[in-house]
Amino acid sequence: MRAGDMKFLGMDFSCAFQALRDGNFPEKDCILPLISKLLGYSIVAASTTVKLPQILKILKHQSVRGLSVVAFELEVVGYTIALAYCLHKELPFSAYGELAFLLIQAIILVAIIYYYSQPVGIKTWLRALLYCAVAPTILAGQIDSVLFEALYASQHAIFFFARIPQIWANYTNKSTGELSFLTSLMNFGGSMVRVFTSIQEKAPTSVVLGSVIGIVTNGTILSQIIIYQKPRGKKEKKNE
Repeated sequence: MRAGDMKFLGMDFSCAFQALRDGNFPEKDCILPLISKLLGYSIVAASTTVKLPQILKILKHQSVRGLSVVAFELEVVGYTIALAYCLHKELPFSAYGELAFLLIQAIILVAIIYYYSQPVGIKTWLRALLYCAVAPTILAGQIDSVLFEALYASQHAIFFFARIPQIWANYTNKSTGELSFLTSLMNFGGSMVRVFTSIQEKAPTSVVLGSVIGIVTNGTILSQIIIYQKPRGKKEKKNE
């Protein structure tokens, strides 16, 4: 079988199969890029449902109690900039593919939060209209390259400050409200894996930094969900 026949979705299995055929374990330079690609595509696949638990929890309880609207809005902006930058840099789909699915789900989530936050103020609608006007230009990469780099550098701060209002709200309320444990867990795990895949794909340092920030902020929110979660048994006894 030719080496070219062992390639699938940008993954070259030829060296791994050749080593196994010879009775040897594949070398690090062979197996690590392959693992990176497989993990990358796994993240992309998992990202299609990352925010689904959060969406379903809100719909089930018909409540956005404890959720920071600004935090979720900033998340949409951050995903938009990150996706546009990766498209502009022509990185492999396995290195950024989840951003497209996360952006779609984040927009749906914000729309649901708006719906259950009635009445929505004029400032909120203005922010939404501004995003709809600017986002297509950014995603198309139709802006100055220097400005694009500066914009991407700022998205790390955007993601960081997107989490801060939610972290602060959790701390002051001593409750995480309708935050989904499963969504937060997947966000945290995805950030950890993405650090490894970004390094293997030789992505820019700024991309790796974004994943590291994701580990810290998502890890903090996940910890708060665990800490502030009240056992049902104790809750019921107090009510009695």
